[in-house]
Amino acid sequence: MAKPNKKGPTKTVDIFCCGCKSQLFKYRKGGKGALVKCFKERISRDYTNEPCICPECQAVFARETLVRGTPAYKIIGGKAYMK
Repeated sequence: MAKPNKKGPTKTVDIFCCGCKSQLFKYRKGGKGALVKCFKERISRDYTNEPCICPECQAVFARETLVRGTPAYKIIGGKAYMK
């Protein structure tokens, strides 16, 4: 399978926790689909202290995984949203 584009898209979205509405990432997202995964190399600003855990409410919003051989966060449904 092909790896995701290294340069990535230029459009950035803000990703927030659904529980406490605190900001988690600034992410360079490609396409207009739902937020399913976040490639670590595309995160332009990380507001979390620990990976996959919200800094405010300590809720787990994602799982670390490999997608097409690239490290990524798999978002748990209903735990995070983007603007």
